Amino acid sequence: MKFIHSADWQLGKPFGRFPTEVSAALSEARLDAIDRLAAVAAERGASHVVVAGDVFDNVDPGDRVVLQALSRMERADATWWLMPGNHDHARPGGLWSRVRRLAPGKIRIVDTPQAVEMEEGAWLLPAPLEHRKTASDPTASMVDMATPPGALRIGLAHGSITEFGSVGESSNLIPPDRARSAGLDYLALGDWHGHLPVGDRTAYSGTPEVDRFGRDEPGGCIAVEARQGDIPAMERVQSGRYRWLSRRWEVSGPGDLQRELDALREQARLADVLLDLKIAGVASLSDRVAVVSELEDRVAHELRHLDIDSGGLIARPTPEDVARIDVQGALAGAAATLQASAEGGGSEAPMAAAALERLYVEVMRHGAEATA
Repeated sequence: MKFIHSADWQLGKPFGRFPTEVSAALSEARLDAIDRLAAVAAERGASHVVVAGDVFDNVDPGDRVVLQALSRMERADATWWLMPGNHDHARPGGLWSRVRRLAPGKIRIVDTPQAVEMEEGAWLLPAPLEHRKTASDPTASMVDMATPPGALRIGLAHGSITEFGSVGESSNLIPPDRARSAGLDYLALGDWHGHLPVGDRTAYSGTPEVDRFGRDEPGGCIAVEARQGDIPAMERVQSGRYRWLSRRWEVSGPGDLQRELDALREQARLADVLLDLKIAGVASLSDRVAVVSELEDRVAHELRHLDIDSGGLIARPTPEDVARIDVQGALAGAAATLQASAEGGGSEAPMAAAALERLYVEVMRHGAEATA
């Protein structure tokens, strides 16, 4: 049997720390990921998509999110198997009761730990979560879930493999040998947002659309081909649009910056990149201003979003830099004092360097306006 393993959609995630236009785009991309998963299923000839928890970001995602998700799944030529995770855990009369009432027949809600037949000869063994955190192993019941002799046994669970320790994203701990102990042909896991195989019959698919810095890889899913008794074939397939990249660039001037930007453009379309950038190095005052201005005034608008920390790019004013600060009287004295303090080191040097840079920028801006 061929199926698509996905997890951690977290539909309705607010992305509140970003500007409105960015958060709206990121939220919509999570819904768009459903369409891409449907396309992957069609391309791979898969009749089923199993979602290992956290379909929604919370237990009250709102009408638009729920209906958008259901309508997109309904259009696909596949059966969708949705299981509650820790963010959208099952509770009587809650989210999943509502979703079940609204869902068309090709969308199946597996919110009880009971084996269910997916198609002839293939059974799904779900381990839905009833609480956000549980002290017990949610997959323990799989060992005793009976299926017909010779049937495929596909486990579906949401939690942290025991070996993760504190790295896992919840306290719902799963033993790494659960596929073997429960006689599973494949165990589809959710909770860890990156792609991660665990042995030859168990894997985390990762989220279809990345939602945080720290994972350079794009979002994806796993196309699985399972045969009873055989090791399943697992292919990671990219499904994500946005890339959340963290970079540290050593630069000494605009030329170095341009080389880094060219390399970044080769990796991804800038409009689909959220970049967490740290700039380091030593540059002249004019070059530092040029580098930061290029990033803030142009590159930030090409990217979907830019977080920049330029504190590591140290300015060493040259005589030419100081000469451009063509001021008289008290300002000239202030410029000289700031330069001496910045070059002298000590606790006040960073503040003096920043003040000198600010003075340089204002003088350059005033000069440009005067000649306009």
